[in-house]
Amino acid sequence: MSLGKAGKSKVQALEAGRKAAAGLKRLTLVRHAKSDWSLPDQQDWDRVLNKRGQQDAPEMARRLRSRKLKPDLILSSPAVRALTTASIMARELKVAADLIAPDERLYLADPEAILEVVRELGGDVKHLMVLGHNPGITECANRLSTGDQIDNMPTCAVFTASFALESWADLQWKTGQQAEFDYPRNMASANERD
Repeated sequence: MSLGKAGKSKVQALEAGRKAAAGLKRLTLVRHAKSDWSLPDQQDWDRVLNKRGQQDAPEMARRLRSRKLKPDLILSSPAVRALTTASIMARELKVAADLIAPDERLYLADPEAILEVVRELGGDVKHLMVLGHNPGITECANRLSTGDQIDNMPTCAVFTASFALESWADLQWKTGQQAEFDYPRNMASANERD
């Protein structure tokens, strides 16, 4: 499933498959970027991104942009680290800030809560992005995918898949096709972009 472990021919095949599936909807799940733990009394909700997180978020957005994966709507946990990641990625992907919709149900959400938010707020947009937290975001990716399972989505990891849907209200488990997985330290993926 990892693009980073694939050669150019695998990337080209995935892109060709995406073009063939032009009528499908796409869901991209993103775990927030690396946060700062240096303030011991700081509330979990208020943690900001550390230096690495501030570097990883635009890099992952550039990787999505290089694959022409631009969301039409971004749903995000309102925790500072998630919303900041969403804002950085939106800016890099040239998605208007008013297309970022924070929803408190995504804060530390389990897979069922993420599914509920997607069904309720996704509407009929073609490409929906959701920013959240572990372990729920990894578990959600695994329950949606018909392919390989992900052990762990590290900070700022991206999972994306296509779904044969008219509306996100119809989203079901194990229906994600052509799943792709990438993460900041996946150097092979970064090198394929160049």
